[in-house]
Amino acid sequence: MSDIIVKKSKIHELGVFAVRDFKKGEIILKWHPSELTKEQADKLPEEEKRYIALLKGKYLLMQPSERFVNHSCDANTHTENFCDVAKRDIKKGEEITANYSETASPGERMECKCGSKNCRRIITA
Repeated sequence: MSDIIVKKSKIHELGVFAVRDFKKGEIILKWHPSELTKEQADKLPEEEKRYIALLKGKYLLMQPSERFVNHSCDANTHTENFCDVAKRDIKKGEEITANYSETASPGERMECKCGSKNCRRIITA
C-alpha cells in the first residue's frame, strides 16, 4: 500500500495527500522524473511544461505522483536527493506541499494561490 494518494486539492486541481502520519525528516515521496535537455523541455506542449523542475542544472519532467505535489509558501516538505522530505511532522490526511522556489527555472514567475497566511502571492526562483 502506498503512503500517499492523489486526489482533489483546495490549492490546485489535484494534490498529494498523506495516507498515514509522517515524522520530520522522513522521505514522503521519491521522484522518478525523466531527465530532459533544454531543447527537449522547450519542445514540450505547454500543458506538460508545468511539470518541469530545474534542479542542479537538470531539467526534470516530473511523473505522477510527484507532479501533483502543490506549492505552498508554508510548505511541509523540502527537496533532498530527488525526494520530498518532511520538514515537520505531517498528519494523515494532510496535503503534501513543496516550495516551488527550490525547483523553479531562473526568471520563472507564477501566481501563488496556496492560501497560507504567509503567502508571497508570486513564486520565483
